[in-house]
Amino acid sequence: MTVLTLAQASIIVDTALARGRELKLAPLTVVVLDAGGHLKAAKREDNSSLLRENIATGKAWGVLGMGFGGRELARRAGRSAGFFGALSDMSGGRMVPVPGGVLIRAADGAIVGSVGISGDVSEKDEDCAVAGIKAAGLTPDTGD
Repeated sequence: MTVLTLAQASIIVDTALARGRELKLAPLTVVVLDAGGHLKAAKREDNSSLLRENIATGKAWGVLGMGFGGRELARRAGRSAGFFGALSDMSGGRMVPVPGGVLIRAADGAIVGSVGISGDVSEKDEDCAVAGIKAAGLTPDTGD
């Protein structure tokens, strides 16, 4: 069984932040969870606003909990608002169903964790997550 290492999680975070600086994005917060939903690594850039850590964690937690990327999560939430309202209640409000939450897959397709980024628009947050996951030699799953 493949596990997400701290070294890989650190590469994901640092590369995602570097990508954000390259794109001149607003300050980002990046959260990496392992397959069990436990915090593996996180960084919050200077001047990243107060709720960004919670939003990033909610993006990462939501995709991990449902087993598909943020884009698919957002599509399903749009079609089934009542169901996703119930999921939000059941999860204690921890699920944020938008792009920017990306599953991390091993070479064999197994889910080994997730990334959530918050700070700019969701699609740009997602771009940074994808860059980080690829830099760590893993496969991003955005839900597309």
